[in-house]
Amino acid sequence: MKARVYFTKEITPEKVVEMYRALGVELPGKVAVKVHSGEKGNQNFLHPEFWRPMVEEVHGTIVECNTAYGDATGGVRDNTESHMNLMEEHGWTKYFDVDLMDAEGPDVVWPIPNGKILKENHLGKDIENYDSMLVLAHFKGHPMGGYGGALKQLAIGCASRAGKALIHSAGKTDDRFETWNQHASSVEFPEAMADAASSITSHFKDHIVFINVMKNLSVDCDCCAVAEDPCMKDIGILASTDPVAIDQACIDLVLQSDDPGRDHFMERVNSRNGIHTIEAAADLGMGTREYELIEM
Repeated sequence: MKARVYFTKEITPEKVVEMYRALGVELPGKVAVKVHSGEKGNQNFLHPEFWRPMVEEVHGTIVECNTAYGDATGGVRDNTESHMNLMEEHGWTKYFDVDLMDAEGPDVVWPIPNGKILKENHLGKDIENYDSMLVLAHFKGHPMGGYGGALKQLAIGCASRAGKALIHSAGKTDDRFETWNQHASSVEFPEAMADAASSITSHFKDHIVFINVMKNLSVDCDCCAVAEDPCMKDIGILASTDPVAIDQACIDLVLQSDDPGRDHFMERVNSRNGIHTIEAAADLGMGTREYELIEM
């Protein structure tokens, strides 16, 4: 059965809310809203003012986790103090309650019984305080994963520092400094990401929704302090209850584009074997690559 993916070319904060409402899903209880808060110096991330109407629609709490990298990359989100300072600097705390889910240990460990690479996922313990999740993804490229969308937000985005290290090392180490010496292969890494993501969807079941915004389409992620400027024109907003279908639809919209920057963008995706994340997630039963695109 094909998944439904709603699509609009109009990119406004109000349109994000309209796309969410089109899904006909009401997220119950306390809602975790996963965003990418943007690394210090990054020019492409979607600012809190853009997401504000959507977060207020579900009365959500912004959730993030600390990163597994540090000063060598120019990043400041690898520890709670500087990460929270940046959240304030970027304006997130001005509008929303913000929860760094792994600010205080210990991590929670969720099993991945059918994982291809990982058999468990390490997450910030506060994730268990939420009844549902809204995943707000800025779709763009990524230096390691090829692209970043809904699946990356679930996998790397919700993992603690130790969890990120395990994903990046294909389960070899939970030490965030050692992981860069034991980095996963171009097959292992997307499969480990799919494994980690599957533990999130298994936990929230029907109480999780995905919105991808195809804006500021750089080949680099919002985690890059120095990111390449966007190489393609903006495409639109997508919404779905299926994380596999929504990421596949985004890739297809790039492929179908006649934008002169398309090949540069797809070179980043393909050189990192990025589409294998989608393939692995579908194989794990997280969703389907077959979808109906419903334009609004």
